Order: sequence, then C-alpha cells, then structure tokens
Amino acid sequence: MAEPETNDLEQQTVPKVITFLSSLLQRLAESNDNSCRFQSQKVSIFHGLTRPTISIRSYLERIFKYANCSPSCFVVAYVYLDRFVQMQPSLPINSFNVHRLLITSVLVSAKFMDDMYYNNAYYAKVGGISIVEMNLLEVDFLFGLGFQLNVTPATFHTYCSFLQREMWMQSPIQHLAEPSLNIGRALKIHCCFNEDESTHQQQLAV
Repeated sequence: MAEPETNDLEQQTVPKVITFLSSLLQRLAESNDNSCRFQSQKVSIFHGLTRPTISIRSYLERIFKYANCSPSCFVVAYVYLDRFVQMQPSLPINSFNVHRLLITSVLVSAKFMDDMYYNNAYYAKVGGISIVEMNLLEVDFLFGLGFQLNVTPATFHTYCSFLQREMWMQSPIQHLAEPSLNIGRALKIHCCFNEDESTHQQQLAV
C-alpha cells in the first residue's frame, strides 16, 4: 500500500468525518503500537508484514474519492470497528492492521447502508489488495462482528458525537461556529429496535 497520487483529490470536498476519524484512528494505532511492546497481541488476516507507507488519512481520503459511498458509511464503519475490537479483544487496532480493517469496514458498511455500491473487486483495487484477500477479509470481519450489522439512529448519533469531540480536541476555537458534522440527516434507518446499546462501551475514542 503505497502513497497514491492524489491528482484532483484536493479539489474535492473531503467530509469532516474523514479528517476526524483518521485522526482518532491514528492516535489509537500509535497507542496500541506502544502497548504491543509490553503485551502479546494476536496476529490475524488483517495484519500486514510491514506498516503500509500510506497514512491513515490519505488512505481514508482515497477510499472516499473512489468508493463513492455516502459520508454516513464512514460513521457506520467506525461503529463496526468498535464492535469488532470489543468482540475480538486480542486484535487491537494498530499500524499493521488498521488499513485492512478500514477498507473492510467501509465495504461492509456501504453494502449495508447504500442502495448502490461497488463490488469486492473494485474495493480491492481501491485498497491496494487482491480480490482473494478482500473476500477473505470481508468474511473474517463479518464473523468477527457476529454479523451484528444493525445500527440504531441513537447509536449512529452517539458515534457522531465522539467524532465531534475529536474535532473540538483538534481545534476548539476554529470550530466554535460548527457544532455538527452535518451527516446525521444522511443516515438511512437500517435498525433493529430491540438492539440493546445501553451497556455499550465505546473503546475507539482515546
């Protein structure tokens, strides 16, 4: 996974969710990189042999540019990542697995959220991996989630608030007049109303 040529990426309006999700995941990966020196961590199909040279932010921007999925998909992908690490505590997000987890979570989110989406072969090309690996990652991710893909509106907005907190942490003065990520209204209501989020422990906000 090398750093891509952005070409006209700067001319696109990158949603705030991309910026702040990448910032949060960067901090989390670095924190877990340091932790792995002192505690053993399981190696999974999501782990690369080396750290990808492309930054988390550039990778997310690349996915946004080419996958053409709705901004709300990235919030739902964030929810899925948090669920995954809760259900797979021996697989914390770090610099060796964050990119593959990202492309997989966005793929699954787009399939669940959007009416139209690209196939796995396209996502594999966007993510810089083979179609065989993309298929394996998707299956492993779904089983890791226990196929719990439903996201209630309340949960969606809770995770938006975590990303807003990231926004305030980065620049509290700059964003005084911007209290919202403005993506809540884009959420399609795919929800299971008996989903119990009352005891949810959000772990990706560090």
